[in-house]
Amino acid sequence: MTRDATTARGARHHRATPGSRWRGWLRHHRAMALDSARRLLRHPLGSLLTMLAIAIALVLPAGLWLSLDGARLLDAELDESATLTAYLETRIDAAEAGRVEQALAASPGVASTRLITAAEGMAEFQQVLGLDEALARLPANPLPASVVIRPEDPDPAAVEVLAREIAEVPGVDEVRLDLAWLERLRHLAELGHRVGLGLAVLFGLGVLLVVGNTIRLAVENRRQEIEVVTLIGATHAFVRRPFLYSGAWYGLGGGLLAWGLLTLGSDWLAAPVSALAASYGASFRLPGLGLTGSAMLLGCSTLLGWLGAWIAVSRHLAQIRPR
Repeated sequence: MTRDATTARGARHHRATPGSRWRGWLRHHRAMALDSARRLLRHPLGSLLTMLAIAIALVLPAGLWLSLDGARLLDAELDESATLTAYLETRIDAAEAGRVEQALAASPGVASTRLITAAEGMAEFQQVLGLDEALARLPANPLPASVVIRPEDPDPAAVEVLAREIAEVPGVDEVRLDLAWLERLRHLAELGHRVGLGLAVLFGLGVLLVVGNTIRLAVENRRQEIEVVTLIGATHAFVRRPFLYSGAWYGLGGGLLAWGLLTLGSDWLAAPVSALAASYGASFRLPGLGLTGSAMLLGCSTLLGWLGAWIAVSRHLAQIRPR
Protein backbone atom coordinates (compact mmCIF):
# COMPACT_ATOMS: atom_id res chain seq x y z
CA MET A 1 0.00 0.00 0.00
CA THR A 2 2.74 2.39 1.00
CA ARG A 3 4.90 1.30 -1.93
CA ASP A 4 2.03 1.90 -4.38
CA ALA A 5 1.44 5.32 -2.91
CA THR A 6 5.13 6.16 -3.14
CA THR A 7 5.23 4.94 -6.75
CA ALA A 8 2.20 7.04 -7.59
CA ARG A 9 3.75 10.06 -5.94
CA GLY A 10 6.99 9.46 -7.88
CA ALA A 11 5.09 9.22 -11.16
CA ARG A 12 3.37 12.48 -10.46
CA HIS A 13 6.65 14.07 -9.47
CA HIS A 14 8.29 13.23 -12.82
CA ARG A 15 5.31 14.11 -14.95
CA ALA A 16 6.24 16.63 -17.67
CA THR A 17 4.72 20.08 -17.24
CA PRO A 18 3.82 22.43 -20.12
CA GLY A 19 6.77 24.63 -19.17
CA SER A 20 9.24 21.78 -19.32
CA ARG A 21 7.82 20.63 -22.66
CA TRP A 22 8.26 24.15 -24.01
CA ARG A 23 11.84 24.35 -22.77
CA GLY A 24 12.61 20.93 -24.21
CA TRP A 25 11.09 21.98 -27.53
CA LEU A 26 13.25 25.11 -27.62
CA ARG A 27 16.37 23.14 -26.69
CA HIS A 28 15.75 20.68 -29.49
CA HIS A 29 15.23 23.49 -32.01
CA ARG A 30 18.44 25.17 -30.89
CA ALA A 31 20.34 21.89 -31.06
CA MET A 32 18.98 21.07 -34.53
CA ALA A 33 19.80 24.56 -35.82
CA LEU A 34 23.40 24.28 -34.61
CA ASP A 35 23.75 20.69 -35.81
CA SER A 36 22.45 21.53 -39.31
CA ALA A 37 24.84 24.49 -39.51
CA ARG A 38 27.76 22.27 -38.49
CA ARG A 39 26.79 19.72 -41.16
CA LEU A 40 26.89 22.44 -43.80
CA LEU A 41 30.29 23.63 -42.58
CA ARG A 42 31.68 20.10 -42.85
CA HIS A 43 31.21 20.32 -46.62
CA PRO A 44 31.98 23.99 -47.33
CA LEU A 45 32.46 23.67 -51.09
CA GLY A 46 29.23 21.79 -51.72
CA SER A 47 27.29 24.13 -49.42
CA LEU A 48 28.80 27.20 -51.09
CA LEU A 49 27.88 25.93 -54.57
CA THR A 50 24.30 25.30 -53.50
CA MET A 51 24.05 28.77 -51.95
CA LEU A 52 25.60 30.31 -55.07
CA ALA A 53 22.99 28.60 -57.26
CA ILE A 54 20.28 30.05 -55.01
CA ALA A 55 21.94 33.49 -55.16
CA ILE A 56 22.05 33.47 -58.96
CA ALA A 57 18.37 32.53 -59.06
CA LEU A 58 17.57 35.48 -56.77
CA VAL A 59 19.80 38.13 -58.37
CA LEU A 60 17.90 38.50 -61.66
CA PRO A 61 14.39 39.17 -60.28
CA ALA A 62 15.83 41.33 -57.47
CA GLY A 63 17.93 43.32 -59.97
CA LEU A 64 14.90 43.80 -62.22
CA TRP A 65 12.89 44.94 -59.22
CA LEU A 66 15.56 47.55 -58.44
CA SER A 67 15.58 48.71 -62.06
CA LEU A 68 11.80 49.09 -62.04
CA ASP A 69 12.03 50.98 -58.76
CA GLY A 70 14.47 53.37 -60.42
CA ALA A 71 12.09 53.68 -63.38
CA ARG A 72 9.29 54.52 -60.95
CA LEU A 73 11.36 57.34 -59.48
CA LEU A 74 12.19 58.55 -62.98
CA ASP A 75 8.51 58.39 -63.90
CA ALA A 76 7.70 60.57 -60.89
CA GLU A 77 10.25 63.14 -62.08
CA LEU A 78 8.79 63.04 -65.58
CA ASP A 79 5.33 63.58 -64.13
CA GLU A 80 6.66 66.76 -62.56
CA SER A 81 7.95 67.88 -65.95
CA ALA A 82 4.75 66.99 -67.86
CA THR A 83 3.56 70.28 -69.32
CA LEU A 84 1.41 71.60 -72.13
CA THR A 85 1.86 74.80 -74.13
CA ALA A 86 -0.91 77.23 -75.01
CA TYR A 87 -0.04 79.40 -78.02
CA LEU A 88 -1.83 82.73 -77.99
CA GLU A 89 -3.22 84.60 -80.96
CA THR A 90 -0.63 86.67 -82.84
CA ARG A 91 -2.68 89.87 -82.48
CA ILE A 92 -2.33 89.79 -78.68
CA ASP A 93 0.24 92.19 -77.25
CA ALA A 94 2.35 91.64 -74.11
CA ALA A 95 -0.11 93.28 -71.71
CA GLU A 96 -3.06 91.25 -72.93
CA ALA A 97 -0.89 88.11 -72.92
CA GLY A 98 -0.29 88.72 -69.21
CA ARG A 99 -4.02 88.89 -68.58
CA VAL A 100 -4.55 85.65 -70.49
CA GLU A 101 -1.85 84.01 -68.36
CA GLN A 102 -3.60 85.12 -65.20
CA ALA A 103 -6.86 83.66 -66.48
CA LEU A 104 -5.14 80.36 -67.27
CA ALA A 105 -3.44 80.28 -63.86
CA ALA A 106 -6.83 80.65 -62.20
CA SER A 107 -8.29 77.74 -64.19
CA PRO A 108 -9.03 74.55 -62.20
CA GLY A 109 -6.47 71.79 -62.66
CA VAL A 110 -3.58 74.19 -63.36
CA ALA A 111 -0.65 74.00 -60.94
CA SER A 112 1.52 76.77 -62.39
CA THR A 113 2.01 78.84 -65.52
CA ARG A 114 4.91 80.62 -67.21
CA LEU A 115 4.47 83.28 -69.87
CA ILE A 116 6.87 83.42 -72.80
CA THR A 117 6.39 86.61 -74.78
CA ALA A 118 6.90 86.77 -78.53
CA ALA A 119 10.22 88.59 -78.06
CA GLU A 120 11.45 86.01 -75.56
CA GLY A 121 10.38 83.22 -77.88
CA MET A 122 12.31 84.76 -80.79
CA ALA A 123 15.42 85.24 -78.65
CA GLU A 124 15.29 81.63 -77.52
CA PHE A 125 14.70 80.50 -81.09
CA GLN A 126 17.74 82.43 -82.29
CA GLN A 127 19.89 81.01 -79.52
CA VAL A 128 18.92 77.43 -80.30
CA LEU A 129 19.29 77.65 -84.08
CA GLY A 130 22.21 80.10 -84.18
CA LEU A 131 20.61 82.02 -87.09
CA ASP A 132 20.73 85.51 -85.64
CA GLU A 133 21.47 87.31 -88.92
CA ALA A 134 18.86 85.46 -90.98
CA LEU A 135 16.11 85.89 -88.39
CA ALA A 136 17.01 89.54 -87.88
CA ARG A 137 16.07 90.24 -91.52
CA LEU A 138 12.46 89.26 -90.95
CA PRO A 139 10.11 92.25 -91.23
CA ALA A 140 8.17 91.22 -88.11
CA ASN A 141 8.28 88.63 -85.38
CA PRO A 142 6.14 85.70 -86.61
CA LEU A 143 6.18 83.90 -83.26
CA PRO A 144 3.18 84.24 -80.94
CA ALA A 145 3.34 84.54 -77.18
CA SER A 146 2.85 81.26 -75.33
CA VAL A 147 2.02 80.05 -71.85
CA VAL A 148 3.69 76.91 -70.47
CA ILE A 149 1.25 75.19 -68.13
CA ARG A 150 2.03 72.50 -65.56
CA PRO A 151 -1.13 70.54 -64.66
CA GLU A 152 -1.94 69.42 -61.15
CA ASP A 153 -2.76 65.90 -62.32
CA PRO A 154 -0.15 64.52 -64.76
CA ASP A 155 -2.39 61.64 -65.82
CA PRO A 156 -2.66 61.69 -69.64
CA ALA A 157 -6.46 61.53 -69.63
CA ALA A 158 -6.72 64.44 -67.16
CA VAL A 159 -4.19 66.48 -69.16
CA GLU A 160 -6.18 65.96 -72.36
CA VAL A 161 -9.35 67.21 -70.65
CA LEU A 162 -7.45 70.22 -69.34
CA ALA A 163 -6.09 70.95 -72.82
CA ARG A 164 -9.62 71.04 -74.28
CA GLU A 165 -10.74 73.43 -71.54
CA ILE A 166 -7.76 75.73 -72.08
CA ALA A 167 -8.33 75.78 -75.84
CA GLU A 168 -11.72 77.45 -75.18
CA VAL A 169 -10.18 80.35 -73.21
CA PRO A 170 -10.41 83.62 -75.19
CA GLY A 171 -7.07 84.58 -76.70
CA VAL A 172 -5.75 81.00 -76.92
CA ASP A 173 -5.14 79.95 -80.52
CA GLU A 174 -3.78 76.42 -80.06
CA VAL A 175 -2.80 74.01 -77.29
CA ARG A 176 0.03 71.55 -77.85
CA LEU A 177 0.78 68.51 -75.74
CA ASP A 178 2.76 65.38 -76.43
CA LEU A 179 1.96 62.63 -73.95
CA ALA A 180 2.68 59.67 -76.20
CA TRP A 181 6.17 59.24 -74.74
CA LEU A 182 4.79 59.30 -71.21
CA GLU A 183 2.15 56.70 -72.04
CA ARG A 184 4.77 54.49 -73.69
CA LEU A 185 6.97 54.78 -70.61
CA ARG A 186 4.11 53.72 -68.36
CA HIS A 187 3.21 50.81 -70.62
CA LEU A 188 6.84 49.70 -70.54
CA ALA A 189 6.86 50.00 -66.74
CA GLU A 190 3.70 47.89 -66.50
CA LEU A 191 5.24 45.31 -68.82
CA GLY A 192 8.40 45.33 -66.72
CA HIS A 193 6.42 44.74 -63.52
CA ARG A 194 4.64 41.76 -65.04
CA VAL A 195 7.86 40.34 -66.44
CA GLY A 196 9.52 40.86 -63.06
CA LEU A 197 6.67 39.08 -61.27
CA GLY A 198 6.86 36.19 -63.72
CA LEU A 199 10.63 35.90 -63.31
CA ALA A 200 10.29 36.06 -59.53
CA VAL A 201 7.83 33.14 -59.60
CA LEU A 202 9.96 31.09 -62.01
CA PHE A 203 13.22 31.66 -60.17
CA GLY A 204 11.47 31.10 -56.85
CA LEU A 205 10.47 27.68 -58.15
CA GLY A 206 14.09 27.23 -59.17
CA VAL A 207 15.20 27.90 -55.59
CA LEU A 208 12.67 25.35 -54.36
CA LEU A 209 14.05 22.76 -56.79
CA VAL A 210 17.68 23.45 -55.85
CA VAL A 211 17.02 23.21 -52.10
CA GLY A 212 14.63 20.29 -52.52
CA ASN A 213 17.14 18.27 -54.52
CA THR A 214 19.91 18.99 -51.99
CA ILE A 215 17.72 18.01 -49.04
CA ARG A 216 16.54 14.89 -50.89
CA LEU A 217 20.14 13.72 -51.12
CA ALA A 218 20.64 14.48 -47.43
CA VAL A 219 17.55 12.45 -46.53
CA GLU A 220 18.79 9.51 -48.60
CA ASN A 221 22.20 9.67 -46.92
CA ARG A 222 20.54 9.52 -43.49
CA ARG A 223 17.85 7.02 -44.43
CA GLN A 224 18.96 4.35 -41.95
CA GLU A 225 19.17 6.89 -39.14
CA ILE A 226 15.64 8.07 -39.96
CA GLU A 227 14.32 4.50 -39.97
CA VAL A 228 15.84 3.84 -36.54
CA VAL A 229 14.46 6.95 -34.85
CA THR A 230 11.08 6.37 -36.50
CA LEU A 231 11.11 2.79 -35.19
CA ILE A 232 11.56 3.96 -31.61
CA GLY A 233 8.66 6.40 -31.87
CA ALA A 234 10.00 9.67 -33.34
CA THR A 235 7.34 11.78 -35.04
CA HIS A 236 7.64 13.15 -38.52
CA ALA A 237 7.98 16.66 -37.08
CA PHE A 238 10.97 15.49 -35.01
CA VAL A 239 12.62 13.86 -38.03
CA ARG A 240 11.83 16.78 -40.35
CA ARG A 241 13.23 19.49 -38.07
CA PRO A 242 17.00 19.26 -38.82
CA PHE A 243 16.37 19.19 -42.58
CA LEU A 244 14.14 22.25 -42.34
CA TYR A 245 16.92 24.13 -40.60
CA SER A 246 19.35 23.00 -43.29
CA GLY A 247 17.03 24.37 -45.97
CA ALA A 248 16.69 27.65 -44.06
CA TRP A 249 20.50 27.93 -43.77
CA TYR A 250 20.84 27.29 -47.51
CA GLY A 251 18.26 29.97 -48.24
CA LEU A 252 19.81 32.48 -45.86
CA GLY A 253 23.28 31.88 -47.29
CA GLY A 254 21.97 32.26 -50.84
CA GLY A 255 20.21 35.49 -49.86
CA LEU A 256 23.40 36.91 -48.37
CA LEU A 257 25.36 36.03 -51.52
CA ALA A 258 22.62 37.59 -53.68
CA TRP A 259 22.73 40.74 -51.53
CA GLY A 260 26.50 40.94 -51.99
CA LEU A 261 26.24 40.44 -55.76
CA LEU A 262 23.56 43.13 -56.06
CA THR A 263 25.59 45.58 -53.98
CA LEU A 264 28.74 44.98 -56.01
CA GLY A 265 26.79 45.23 -59.28
CA SER A 266 25.17 48.49 -58.21
CA ASP A 267 28.55 50.00 -57.30
CA TRP A 268 30.05 48.73 -60.56
CA LEU A 269 27.30 50.30 -62.70
CA ALA A 270 26.89 53.51 -60.68
CA ALA A 271 29.55 55.55 -62.54
CA PRO A 272 28.49 54.77 -66.15
CA VAL A 273 24.79 55.21 -65.32
CA SER A 274 25.46 58.61 -63.73
CA ALA A 275 27.58 59.63 -66.73
CA LEU A 276 24.84 58.58 -69.14
CA ALA A 277 22.20 60.52 -67.20
CA ALA A 278 24.49 63.59 -67.06
CA SER A 279 24.89 63.49 -70.85
CA TYR A 280 21.13 64.03 -71.10
CA GLY A 281 21.23 66.81 -68.52
CA ALA A 282 19.62 64.69 -65.82
CA SER A 283 20.67 63.41 -62.43
CA PHE A 284 19.99 59.74 -61.83
CA ARG A 285 21.55 56.96 -59.80
CA LEU A 286 20.67 53.33 -59.33
CA PRO A 287 18.57 52.74 -56.22
CA GLY A 288 19.94 50.45 -53.53
CA LEU A 289 18.19 47.70 -51.63
CA GLY A 290 18.12 49.63 -48.39
CA LEU A 291 17.15 48.13 -45.05
CA THR A 292 13.63 47.13 -46.11
CA GLY A 293 14.74 45.62 -49.42
CA SER A 294 17.57 43.71 -47.76
CA ALA A 295 15.22 42.32 -45.11
CA MET A 296 12.73 41.28 -47.80
CA LEU A 297 15.45 39.58 -49.86
CA LEU A 298 16.87 37.64 -46.91
CA GLY A 299 13.42 36.78 -45.57
CA CYS A 300 12.17 35.50 -48.95
CA SER A 301 15.34 33.48 -49.57
CA THR A 302 15.18 31.88 -46.10
CA LEU A 303 11.47 31.13 -46.51
CA LEU A 304 12.04 29.59 -49.95
CA GLY A 305 14.84 27.41 -48.56
CA TRP A 306 12.66 26.27 -45.67
CA LEU A 307 9.71 25.57 -47.97
CA GLY A 308 11.83 23.60 -50.43
CA ALA A 309 13.21 21.49 -47.59
CA TRP A 310 9.74 20.90 -46.15
CA ILE A 311 8.38 19.69 -49.50
CA ALA A 312 11.35 17.37 -50.10
CA VAL A 313 11.38 15.90 -46.59
CA SER A 314 7.62 15.41 -46.40
CA ARG A 315 7.62 13.61 -49.74
CA HIS A 316 10.44 11.25 -48.75
CA LEU A 317 9.22 10.64 -45.22
CA ALA A 318 6.00 9.29 -46.72
CA GLN A 319 8.07 6.71 -48.62
CA ILE A 320 10.34 5.67 -45.74
CA ARG A 321 9.04 2.76 -43.67
CA PRO A 322 10.96 1.19 -40.76
CA ARG A 323 12.08 -2.36 -41.51
